Amino acid sequence: MKEIKILIVEDDEEINNLIAGALRRESYMVTQVYDGKNALEEYNNNKFKIILLDIMLPYVDGIEVMRRIRLDSTVPILIMSAKGEETDKIIGLGLGADDYIVKPFSVAELVARVKAQLRRYMFFIDSSEKENTNLLTYGNMTLDLEKYIMLKNEEIINLTSKEFEILKLFFQNPTRVFTKAQIFNAVWGEEYMGDDNTVMVHMRRVRNKVEDNPDAPKCILTVWGIGYKLGDI
Repeated sequence: MKEIKILIVEDDEEINNLIAGALRRESYMVTQVYDGKNALEEYNNNKFKIILLDIMLPYVDGIEVMRRIRLDSTVPILIMSAKGEETDKIIGLGLGADDYIVKPFSVAELVARVKAQLRRYMFFIDSSEKENTNLLTYGNMTLDLEKYIMLKNEEIINLTSKEFEILKLFFQNPTRVFTKAQIFNAVWGEEYMGDDNTVMVHMRRVRNKVEDNPDAPKCILTVWGIGYKLGDI
C-alpha cells in the first residue's frame, strides 16, 4: 500500500482515538489534532490524502478550517458533525466538503466512506501524474487541455468552450460537490447573480453529449439542494 496520511480533526478525545485506532488497523498513517489552529498547522506541514473534520472546534471552527484549505487544495474533506440538519449539510458540502457523516456514527461506515473517497481521489491523482499532464481522464472520457478537445471512447465529442470548461472543472476536482454559483463563477468568470437557468441549460447540454443515457446520468450527478458532482467510476 502507498503511504496514505490521514488527518483527524476532532476535539472529543475518545471519538478521535476511536477513529484513529480503526484507521491504523487499516494500515493508514494517522495524525490526530483536537482544534482548528493545530489542524491548519498540520495541513501546512504535511501532505494528507484525506481530512476528517469536525465542525465545532476550539480556536478555529471547522468551516473556517475547510475554507482555508480549499483556497489551494482539492484534498478530500469528510465532515463529522453532531449537527444533522439539512442546512448544515448544504453549507458544508457547498463550501467544499466531499462527504458528511452525522454523529453518532458507525466507525465501520466511516472507514468505508474514507476508503471510497481515497479510491476516487487517488485514481485522479495517479492519472494527473502520468507523462502527459495535458490530459484529464475520467472513465472512458479524456480532455486534452492543449488541443482543447474531448474524446469519448477515442471519438471526438464536439463541445462549446463553456461545456469544455465545465468538464475541466469537474475532472480537475473529482471529489467535490459544486453549487451552481461556484460553477458560474469558475466557468464564466463573473459574479453569480442568482440566474440558475444559465448553469442548468449548460449542464443539460453537457449531459446530452457525454452521458450514455442523459435521462439517467452517471457521469455528472445532481446533488439535490446543493448542485452537481462527478459520479463514481
